[in-house]
Amino acid sequence: MVQHSSAKNSFPAGNPIANALVVVAGVLAIAASIVLGFFAFLAIGAIIFVAAAIIGVRVWWLKRKMGLNPGSRQRTDGRTSHDSVIEGEYRVVHKDRDET
Repeated sequence: MVQHSSAKNSFPAGNPIANALVVVAGVLAIAASIVLGFFAFLAIGAIIFVAAAIIGVRVWWLKRKMGLNPGSRQRTDGRTSHDSVIEGEYRVVHKDRDET
């Protein structure tokens, strides 16, 4: 007698215990894949989150250090860091006085 596999008979083995073991092994393999995939997703997400936080803090620090963040530094006299003051000495030279 020759057994033909068809859509109704998904397991060609005639032993029901072997069929049950194949089903259990398949379910365990699928469950393990889902669990490992979930933890891999969490690990990759955590790495991306930490990298984004490090880059964000670094950009913030550089902006603060270079003075590009206008609200970050306020001077005691009420001026912001973008107000410019030029200090120095000068002497007024009259044109009439030099030509005589």
